[in-house]
Amino acid sequence: MRTIEIVAALVFAALGVRSLVHWVRTPYESSRASDLALYALFVTGRVGMWFVLAAAFALYALTHTRRAFVDDAREYQWLYLVFLALGAVQFVAAYFLGQRAKGR
Repeated sequence: MRTIEIVAALVFAALGVRSLVHWVRTPYESSRASDLALYALFVTGRVGMWFVLAAAFALYALTHTRRAFVDDAREYQWLYLVFLALGAVQFVAAYFLGQRAKGR
């Protein structure tokens, strides 16, 4: 069972690297510093979610009991909050970028 979790962690990490390369290569043309900051927050949220998923599966692969979600993984519950926070940052940044694009 740990093999599946390790494979999933590697796949999510690879998707994170792919997402990072894609969004770094995508040009964003704006002269406003606030737009660039929102775009950076959007990319951070988008890429970070992949890496948090990879970290979660890697942590679950490293636990040593059968009841990993109940026993050993309990100390990593904060990771879910990081995942949700990155998703919220991505959503809010995309919303404000979309609103600014409509205003132009």
